[in-house]
Amino acid sequence: MSEHNHEHHVSTAGQLWAVATALFILTIITVVLAKFIAIPPPFDVITAISIALVKAFLVAAFFMNLYWDTKFNTMLLFMAVAFFLLMISITLLDTLYRNDVVPSF
Repeated sequence: MSEHNHEHHVSTAGQLWAVATALFILTIITVVLAKFIAIPPPFDVITAISIALVKAFLVAAFFMNLYWDTKFNTMLLFMAVAFFLLMISITLLDTLYRNDVVPSF
């Protein structure tokens, strides 16, 4: 069998604690914005999703080590997310424009 001489990145405790602290602070910001600050309706969802996307990037990049991994694995993650969004959008197209089968319900 052939040997693969791959150098794997090992995250330091400082890196992991910094990312965990950033995630904790972003969670606190999300809770404060949701409970104590009144943001107008279209922008509150945009703000919450933006913070969630930043948190998802931090988890994928540093806890899943995609930042140091090959670009193929990053492409696989993006393709999986795109496939998920495609399936959700097709389902919503079907359910949002469907007539009620039993009008009394």
